Amino acid sequence: MTEPINVAPSELKVMIADYMEKGFLKNIIDMFKHDAQLYDYIGDLMKDDRLRVRIGIAALVETLVLEDLEHIPKAILSIACLLKDQNPVIRSDAAYLLGVIRHRDSLPFLREATNDEDANVSTIAKEAIEEIELGIVKRPSW
Repeated sequence: MTEPINVAPSELKVMIADYMEKGFLKNIIDMFKHDAQLYDYIGDLMKDDRLRVRIGIAALVETLVLEDLEHIPKAILSIACLLKDQNPVIRSDAAYLLGVIRHRDSLPFLREATNDEDANVSTIAKEAIEEIELGIVKRPSW
């Protein structure tokens, strides 16, 4: 791995989101492989108002699980924070992504999410827990 990207975090998040909206997933994957500090931004990017960005970030995580397994756990905390978001869609997306990452460090957050008031969030959290505990390997659906 080489030097981290030297841009202000707020500018970098905007740039990543804009690139994602334009469909530059491969470029963003390369950026994350180049600079593991970018994993901290995944949670913020999942809250973007643009659907293409949120779908792209999900595809990013699904890809990085396969291509950068060493660093993907760095995203867990930023994603887990979304399990407390007021929007149930954001919470269910977070539970799904933690399941995709399949790391045991996600389990405490997912267990708490099984009590979510939204049935969809609770169900996705339970499924993610089962997959992590059983070691089921998910492959990207695209």
